[in-house]
Amino acid sequence: MSKMTAVSSKWIKTRVLAGSGFLSAHIPTTLRLNRGSLIELLSRHGMVYVKPVSGSCGVGVMRIDHSKVKGTWSVQFGTKRRIFTSFQKMYSWLRTRVKDTPYLVQRGIHVLRHKGRPLDFRVMIQKGKRIGWRVTGKAARVAHRLKAVTNGSQGGSIYGAGSLLKRTTGHKATAQLLRKFDRLAKSTAKRFARTYPRMRELGLDIAVDKRRRAWILEVNTRPDPCPFTKLADSSMLRNIIRYARGYGRTYRLQCGKAKRGGG
Repeated sequence: MSKMTAVSSKWIKTRVLAGSGFLSAHIPTTLRLNRGSLIELLSRHGMVYVKPVSGSCGVGVMRIDHSKVKGTWSVQFGTKRRIFTSFQKMYSWLRTRVKDTPYLVQRGIHVLRHKGRPLDFRVMIQKGKRIGWRVTGKAARVAHRLKAVTNGSQGGSIYGAGSLLKRTTGHKATAQLLRKFDRLAKSTAKRFARTYPRMRELGLDIAVDKRRRAWILEVNTRPDPCPFTKLADSSMLRNIIRYARGYGRTYRLQCGKAKRGGG
């Protein structure tokens, strides 16, 4: 068993999740980025995200769309977009941009939207000294109007998870999805604890597609509680900080770029 309390490699974390039959059904297909894997996922799904194997805050993440009708490949990175008329031109540009940095390619999920912008959810789960793993926070993140990533550090807006879900899915579906988030978080914590028993906190980035299916986009082993500083109700943040003190972690909470969405 590992003594590590954090893992930076998204590839390793994906493989940990894939070892669970239940969790594997909620992971978008994720492969190491190369020419063949990019062709495969684009041909199957039409849209993918490429992201650095190690990295955080949405830095370096790009969305690639293939339009068979137009015969184009578009890449969105930050607030910019480039359009190519052949796969090879797009791939050559991509290789120049990523250089020697190891990247992953992940099936793109057509997520729920708020005011036309992509949204997903951060779910925080922490381990108490005597009561074990508990979900301590849920927040919704809405992307900056010009970006494909929802991270607050990239200018995203933070909302209460329940209030935003009700606007997009209705009351009944909201209750079901919030329970699903809890189950995914607890199963993920249980899975990680087998290999990394010293871990005490995880932050799951969960997307919901238009069929209301939940997907784990990423697991953060040193999660930043900044999204919870933007909620009108500070009770989740206080709870997160209280749990963290129990295992000796403190947070800087310098969260200037994220915006308060409400709820």
